[in-house]
Amino acid sequence: MPNPSRLRAAVLTASAVLLSSLLAGCGDDSQDEDLTAQKLSWKDCPAPSQAEGGGSAPSPLPNGDEWQCATMKAPLDWDEPKGDTIGLALIRAEASGDRGRRIGSLLFNFGGPGGSGVTTLPAFGQDYAKLRTRYDLVSFDPRGVGRSAPVRCQNDQQLDAYFQQDGTPDDAAERTELLDNTKEFNAACEKNSEKMLPRVRTTDAARDLDLMRQVLGDAKLHYFGISYGTELGGVYAHLFPGRVGRAVFDAVVDPTQNPEQGSLGQAKGFQLALDNYAEDCTSKVEDCPVGDSAQDVKDRIATLLADLDKKPLPGIFPRELTQTAATNGIAQALYSQDFWEYLTEGLQQAYDGDGRILMLLSDSMNGRNENGEYSNITAANVSINCADDKPRYTPEYVRSKLPEFRAASALFGDFLAWGMVSCTDWAVAGAADHPDVSAPGSAPILVVGNTGDPATPYEGARKMVRALGAGVGVELTYKGQGHGAYDSKNRCVQSAVNGYLLDGKVPATGTVCS
Repeated sequence: MPNPSRLRAAVLTASAVLLSSLLAGCGDDSQDEDLTAQKLSWKDCPAPSQAEGGGSAPSPLPNGDEWQCATMKAPLDWDEPKGDTIGLALIRAEASGDRGRRIGSLLFNFGGPGGSGVTTLPAFGQDYAKLRTRYDLVSFDPRGVGRSAPVRCQNDQQLDAYFQQDGTPDDAAERTELLDNTKEFNAACEKNSEKMLPRVRTTDAARDLDLMRQVLGDAKLHYFGISYGTELGGVYAHLFPGRVGRAVFDAVVDPTQNPEQGSLGQAKGFQLALDNYAEDCTSKVEDCPVGDSAQDVKDRIATLLADLDKKPLPGIFPRELTQTAATNGIAQALYSQDFWEYLTEGLQQAYDGDGRILMLLSDSMNGRNENGEYSNITAANVSINCADDKPRYTPEYVRSKLPEFRAASALFGDFLAWGMVSCTDWAVAGAADHPDVSAPGSAPILVVGNTGDPATPYEGARKMVRALGAGVGVELTYKGQGHGAYDSKNRCVQSAVNGYLLDGKVPATGTVCS
């Protein structure tokens, strides 16, 4: 069962997982070298590691160029920058245009936290071909993720069992089982990754970003952050406002919310997306195969989930489609309007007694590939969130909040409320109630909000603009569906983003694209 922030996580990365040994680990020797002066050794990229999701090495770029990978040294502990080091995995596609017009490197973080940028950028690289004309496109596995000193918790067999548990307990016995399983998972993280757990905070990743900027030879950080990547970008802007170049935040995390408020906002956001899916399905000329009206669609889903709570369906042998797996799969399909057809197929199949498609969608969310191997996205996601987030919620507190969460979403409310116990028994104290992103003196940051975004609700974009401070955040609204705006391929959005990143043209704040 996901951490509450898992639902805002890396749909891009998780979807790429569906569609070699680790390079980086904690160093044992101290170092006195100036890490800003290190030279990266770029080579053809290997196949992704299991922690990155597995699969094949990235295919060549359309012009035949190969993706290049390198490992950058960074301090294990930024409070002791001359101490032990870790390796951070990077990937790049060099600028395709005239080198004389090259601006620099454009760094991407696609979200999570816990998503591998090394696997995600090639999967979606063609979407950014226009930006590549003047930038080297660069992404990375943040510390604790993929090839970058990955956090390890449970093995594949243990994770299969972990994700089969009931994430919405109805009685004392189910609550005890959920809490015991959560404690076991958290204890495994501490046992297997004790050295990394205190050192995966977003502030640490932001300092890594600034080191990357220097090693890549850029005077300013040019940055494209998506989902959690907007939080990372905001923290960077707060720490280094004078070093912000041209930056875009898309699918924006509300930086003013604590974990409870964020989870409640997601309950509302996923409910809105479900409402929009049901309306879309039943408004088409042909009959909607999963309901006669929007309300009928939602009622049938509610009945399915209630039935699964009593008796799971056959899923992907030997695993069963439980209520929690089905809810997780439905949430995954709501991340993008392109996935709605798979949700319809999955529901049709489930109504006929077959849970395979919804199980595949749930596996995608959890980072499980078709070989039964898990990436480390869940371990990294929980570790980063629990290191960042100070609040710790007791089971009694969660139970007191269930009516409020159910009012926000009958389908997702319990699921997201109980996710708040993920950090209750965590070994490392959380840093703050919410991130500080105030960035007086920063260059303008284009902040793009999507009115139909389920995972990072639209209201977060305006909150980010205000939190960044006067003269920094520039708000752009996209009236659309799904998580994020640029990859919707909406021409208005892409024109505004490209105009800023390529030519420095800041759109008028309050611009609306539909």
